[in-house]
Amino acid sequence: MATTTMPRRGIDLSAFGRNRALLAGIVVLGLICLFALLAPLFVDPSQARVGVTVPRRPPSGSNWLGTDGQGRDMFTVMALALPQTLKIGLLAGLISLSVGVALGLVAGFVGGIIDTVIRTASDVMMTIPGIAILVLVAANVREMTVELMALIVAALSWMVATRTIRAQTLSLRERGYVQVARLNGTSGLKLIFIEVLPNLLPFIAASFVLTVSQAMLATVGLEALGLGPQNDLTLGMTIYWAQFYSAIIRGMWWWWGPPIFAIALIFIGLMLTSIGMDSFVNKRVGTQ
Repeated sequence: MATTTMPRRGIDLSAFGRNRALLAGIVVLGLICLFALLAPLFVDPSQARVGVTVPRRPPSGSNWLGTDGQGRDMFTVMALALPQTLKIGLLAGLISLSVGVALGLVAGFVGGIIDTVIRTASDVMMTIPGIAILVLVAANVREMTVELMALIVAALSWMVATRTIRAQTLSLRERGYVQVARLNGTSGLKLIFIEVLPNLLPFIAASFVLTVSQAMLATVGLEALGLGPQNDLTLGMTIYWAQFYSAIIRGMWWWWGPPIFAIALIFIGLMLTSIGMDSFVNKRVGTQ
């Protein structure tokens, strides 16, 4: 007698429309990304060079966000720094999430000694103060680049995704439809990709938002200490140079204000998205 796979719950797309926090977060992040994509097309990169214009000029019609103490147009600096900051966060998030999902799936589905090794490694890494390692590594790198910074941050932020995906995989592998699929002859990678991974997508999306938030927080912290890319414009390095040249004491709010506002807006968008995703995932878990 032929057996059939038990139906799996799909993703209720209408739930996204009712989730105000998620919608608000997506709108905020969408506007930020839109500005990051379009703004560099309408500015002259030469205006971000040192000494290109009169320094310490407040916002005006010719310089919308004024100029810094080094004679750079702040609007141009912001237009070029925002994409680089987002790039670091997204790269670090993607790398750490990819590692976390792969390790979490293997640990949760295979189990045994492999699960023990992966679980122990993630637990040990979580007990080590990541910011101390980040500062130590960044301080000893000769030339920090955007890509290298993303890789360093990702190397110390894969543990949370690993634990989350492992826990959900342990739960899903015991579900009825997975057992039926196994009895039907489905096994190995095919079972993971067809039966388990599709049901992990909401958790993967939530983990991605969390890892990007953590990566950007660590990145901005390092850059504020002067350990970021020296040859690339980023929001964190703009704040560093503002404090290095005592912009607050000089009353040059337009130097440090815009990057802080942009960073705050990014984190507000990520926070709202995280709250929305968490609510969606919790409801999904509760209905399974």
